[in-house]
Amino acid sequence: MEIFGVDIGGSGIKGAPVDLDKGELAQERCKVLTPHPATPDAVADGVKQVVDHFGWTGPVGVTFPGVVTDGATIRTAANVDKGWIDTDARVLLGDRLGGLPVTVVNDADAAGVAEMHFGAGRHHKGTVIVLTFGTGIGSALFVDGVLVPNTELGHLELKGHDAEKRASSKAKEDHDLSWDEWARRVKKYLAHVEMLFSPELFVIGGGVSRKAHKFLPKIEGIKAEIVPAHLQNDAGIVGAAMRAATGV
Repeated sequence: MEIFGVDIGGSGIKGAPVDLDKGELAQERCKVLTPHPATPDAVADGVKQVVDHFGWTGPVGVTFPGVVTDGATIRTAANVDKGWIDTDARVLLGDRLGGLPVTVVNDADAAGVAEMHFGAGRHHKGTVIVLTFGTGIGSALFVDGVLVPNTELGHLELKGHDAEKRASSKAKEDHDLSWDEWARRVKKYLAHVEMLFSPELFVIGGGVSRKAHKFLPKIEGIKAEIVPAHLQNDAGIVGAAMRAATGV
């Protein structure tokens, strides 16, 4: 079965039909730049552009980089326009897509669900935390395979700042950090999260997971196992499609 998934990020909006039997993209994904400012209307236009690229006419799952309640309502918007807060994204996007059924889910939760079902977290029990490093840091917390939604652990305080302001991929780029320098920041962040949740496994996702060999070996002293995401930067698209398949 194929369902369409769209992943809204701080820098790009990407999507593709997803083969839910295999947990992989059924076609090469389409990506457009996230508009700035990333207002609801402007982002909705970007989502429509991605979906229209494939001529898709069925259900669509969409991730959002913030807290999402009831598969519809946006509660936070750290890396997009604040006009998203309290927006019913399901109605907005459904209208923009000509009435297609739309389901909306937190971006990291979507990526986490995909990794737990098809990827690095598969068959793992206990506490697993999937972290996506990109414009910010997204988090998905699982206990015995069950998601605790909207954890937003990228906003934990680290040295007086939101952790994602110091340890995200964007922070690495903004501060021109070497892999060694960035790995030290990521280690401090993981140590803080580990102190709070004592996970058995960290799964590291986002686009930077493609370069895991450049930084994961430099992160020492963490008791939990640390592995790169198997689905890498496609995990959000796959997870969005999985959520749309259930309709919740």
